[in-house]
Amino acid sequence: MVRIPARWRSPEGLLLLLSVAMPLAHATWMALINNFAVEQAAFTGREIGILQSLREVPGFLSFAVVLVLLLMREQSVALVALALLGVGTMLSGQFPSEFGLYATTVLMSIGFHYFETVRQSLTMQWIPKDRAPLVLGRMMSAGSLATLAAFGAIWLAVELAGLAMPGMYLLGGGATVLLTLAAWLMFPRFPQAVAQRRSLFLRRRYWLYYALTFMSGARRQIFVVFAGFLMVEKFGFDVAAMTLMLLVNHALTSVVAPYVGRLIGHWGERRALILEYAGLTCVFTAYAFVDTAWVAVGLFVADHLFFSMVIAIKTYFQKIADPADMAATAGVSFSINHIAAVVIPAAFGLLWLASPSYVFLAGAAMAVASLGLALLVPCAPGPGAEVLRPMAGPAAE
Repeated sequence: MVRIPARWRSPEGLLLLLSVAMPLAHATWMALINNFAVEQAAFTGREIGILQSLREVPGFLSFAVVLVLLLMREQSVALVALALLGVGTMLSGQFPSEFGLYATTVLMSIGFHYFETVRQSLTMQWIPKDRAPLVLGRMMSAGSLATLAAFGAIWLAVELAGLAMPGMYLLGGGATVLLTLAAWLMFPRFPQAVAQRRSLFLRRRYWLYYALTFMSGARRQIFVVFAGFLMVEKFGFDVAAMTLMLLVNHALTSVVAPYVGRLIGHWGERRALILEYAGLTCVFTAYAFVDTAWVAVGLFVADHLFFSMVIAIKTYFQKIADPADMAATAGVSFSINHIAAVVIPAAFGLLWLASPSYVFLAGAAMAVASLGLALLVPCAPGPGAEVLRPMAGPAAE
């Protein structure tokens, strides 16, 4: 095993390294996909919607991670999935056709979603509740710094070296594969404090967490799929302009995310979620009517910063959950998160052809619905206090 300082050979150190490795591939894919799809494969709103829906299918099937965990430890599953994300990204630029992009997107997405599912479970198991908001903020910051490095490399490759997009896919995906190998060699296999249940289930007392997760997945698709596409189609942003905008986005997130974690720890999940959803309602409404490029850029940045408060949904669940439920519920929650995500990109791609404004107004309505759910989060969540005004009687399973 490669020797590293003992203070870094810890679960938190591994989580931080994995938080750096994942965005190198995923950010490369996200930064290039709109331009690559339009310029190399002649995609319209219909094809990009289908591609994004296919990208979310593995997320919808994340509940199946419980079956994989019957054969492998969670830590091993995380590393295998991360390597698959890297390989899928490397291949993405090699097949510039409609069905080639569909196939490589699904491969990349299987790795991404299974990695994210297991990483969430491991974080909730390994990190104490009182440190979880801070550590999650640091992980988000580390991921943003890695994304910043990936976007910076892309911008330099386009502006100075003239590197083609297939080469950028190879570099981004390859970097993730190398860091995954380093994580496998450098860290021991950490034990689990509580044995995890290896079956699928839904608990009635988690219903608010499920609802928040569902709405988060639904409205997130408006940003992931259509906000970037708006910049390319309506305002004519090229790869360099898109990458520069994303550079600014993640530079701000790398600074702000740790403070968001501290804010959630100080304020509590209820206030943080109310602030996020109220802000997103305003942002999506403004998207529907924006006609100026610099205003659209400001909305894009604000949208991303508000979404960093998604940490609060995870820490809310950690506070209310049975410790043995973390792995199974992580898979189930990712599936719930992606129910709408499978449908929205393709369906709203058709709505986009009628009017992009309709897409963003629908996003505003989703943010309002999420705000209503946030008002039900108690100030001090915990077992038996999952909802602000729970029904009389003991919590049901």
